[in-house]
Amino acid sequence: MKTYETVSLLFGVHAHQPVGNFPEVVDDAHQRCYKPFLHILHRYPEFRFAAHFSGWLLDYLFNKYPQDMALLTEMVQRGQVEMFGGGDTEPVLAVIPNRDRIGQIVRLSDKLEARMGTRAQGAWLTERVWEATVVPALSDSKIKYVTVDDYHFLCSGKRIEELNGYFTTEEDGRKLDLFPISEALRYRMPFSPAHEVVAYLESLTRNDMQASAVYFDDIEKFGIWPETYQWVYEKGWLEDFIRGVLASPKITTQTYRDYHANEKTRGIVYLPTTSYIEMNEWTLPMAAAHTYADLVHTEKASGHYEERKAFLRGGIWKNFFTRYPESNWMHKRMLGLSERLHALPEEKRTPEMLDQLYIAQANDAYWHGLFGGLYLPHLRRAVYGAIVQLESLLDNALPRVACICTDADSDGHDEVFLHNAMLQAIVKLDGSASLSELDSYQLHHNFGDTLRRQLEHYFRKIESSHATHPHEGSGIVSAHDRVAFKHEITAKNLMADSHAQTLFRDSLLLDDEEIELAYELIETNTEGILFRTDFGGKTIQKRISLNANCLCVSYNFDSALQGSFLTRVALAMPSCNGYAGRYIRDEKILSGFGSELELTDMNGLVLDDRVLGGNLVFNNNHPIQLLGMPYFTVSQSEAGFEKIMQAVMLTLRWPLSQNEMRVMLTINSGNAMP
Repeated sequence: MKTYETVSLLFGVHAHQPVGNFPEVVDDAHQRCYKPFLHILHRYPEFRFAAHFSGWLLDYLFNKYPQDMALLTEMVQRGQVEMFGGGDTEPVLAVIPNRDRIGQIVRLSDKLEARMGTRAQGAWLTERVWEATVVPALSDSKIKYVTVDDYHFLCSGKRIEELNGYFTTEEDGRKLDLFPISEALRYRMPFSPAHEVVAYLESLTRNDMQASAVYFDDIEKFGIWPETYQWVYEKGWLEDFIRGVLASPKITTQTYRDYHANEKTRGIVYLPTTSYIEMNEWTLPMAAAHTYADLVHTEKASGHYEERKAFLRGGIWKNFFTRYPESNWMHKRMLGLSERLHALPEEKRTPEMLDQLYIAQANDAYWHGLFGGLYLPHLRRAVYGAIVQLESLLDNALPRVACICTDADSDGHDEVFLHNAMLQAIVKLDGSASLSELDSYQLHHNFGDTLRRQLEHYFRKIESSHATHPHEGSGIVSAHDRVAFKHEITAKNLMADSHAQTLFRDSLLLDDEEIELAYELIETNTEGILFRTDFGGKTIQKRISLNANCLCVSYNFDSALQGSFLTRVALAMPSCNGYAGRYIRDEKILSGFGSELELTDMNGLVLDDRVLGGNLVFNNNHPIQLLGMPYFTVSQSEAGFEKIMQAVMLTLRWPLSQNEMRVMLTINSGNAMP
């Protein structure tokens, strides 16, 4: 009988930066993580491992840091490194059409072959989101295996001691092999001392079969997460770990490709729809997340958590579309444009169209947890930039009608799409008669991209603690367990909004009581959209129209109305509270967007944004009062809790004695002042 005395370490790292991330952030990640990691591993050719770089990050690094990436290419060509594939812009494959899954996977495989001379046999699943529906696209793209968490297998009824090697699944006549990533290793590397990790690996040897230790996780843990640069490089964790592994008679390093070629499947398996444990909590709305977290805490306190955790399952990744209407809207906009693109005659399609579609499918801006970028305006801006640019390209190839009414996001309310060659105004017919989206095709920007304040599960951490708990034991604390504050958070900051933050949401101010108006749609045509509301038997009419690069919102009031009229305009300005965004009046800078601005007789105001590369000019036919304030949400990240400016919130006010009011918003490219 054959005896087995070693464990095969299948070590893999995943490198990704969100599409739209600031170049200085990507450069910092390279200097503190990608570069030192590659330089150290290059010195140990016997240490074999796998690496996955998302397509756009791979392009960025090859273009900006060719010498460092030459080391990676050399390691690939000498057989030390196996490159994994996946979706080129790092989409969640389960939430994009099958045709785009195949296109994204093949594009990255082509890129790897062109740059490094190798095609991928394995693929990284974004956020380890598993649905059986992705199997056909992966198989049709010549992918043989993927890695998912061992938790996925436990949820299918497998026991942890069974999870050795790889398993096989099938869907619609296609097969795919699955490697279970060890949670025990994910939580040890690189946080536990290197010698403890090596000892743990040595303990995994088996007598009945060739044991495997499967690790595949974010490379950013090795230098970017809090405290990890000092721990991994300055204190030498990575080199200590590599030397310990290579010195051990019980551990051998292999690529997934070699292990897969030499070992047989451990059998058939069917996994439920799930992601990693933390993600399953993040997808839940606050009340449900509280219940789930309390249940997990109870099970841990009782000592039964490990044996029962597979049956304490949270939500699925697609729940983010039901939790956050803004995410759902982006997603359905993307799906609609994918359908339009693939319906075009072949001769009308261009590579640029496909480029923009794939950027719009990048995952980061669609979700939120400890990571995820839904709360980050610059990441949503990258997705919307691609959506708006693709829509413009499609309109040029095959024009739409100027006014369309449809329920694009399946929320039960129709939307009116009113557009010309320069602008698009999208109005949701929910009674508010406000704009949920305002697109400039010239600037490739959606000024309606504002995330509302929601109640979040992690708010109770803010309310119960204002400092990081001291870490006990050796090693360093994981980002999942840190409680830190980047900004001071008050109770007012944690209040949820009662409605979406849109443009031109109206109310009446009567005897200091604010009354939100509810409109009914009267007509839509190429000239605009007309709404009406009755208040105490008195009528208000509101018309929304476009003229070239100008949005006009006009109001007509019954002469018997008394009091004041308010309308709020939430504008997504890329500079947020940075130095490049400023209010300008009569060619004088009044303040930045991060400051409060109050004008008593506004009749002309410029919002200039150098990041945007353009400006918005407000004009009105009668002077009005204006209050401008920054609009913040509270978010969490690996660095702690923080306030993020989402928009410039303008409140316009005038007396109802002005029977007719027109507010014009003109959108220009170029900056207003040097």
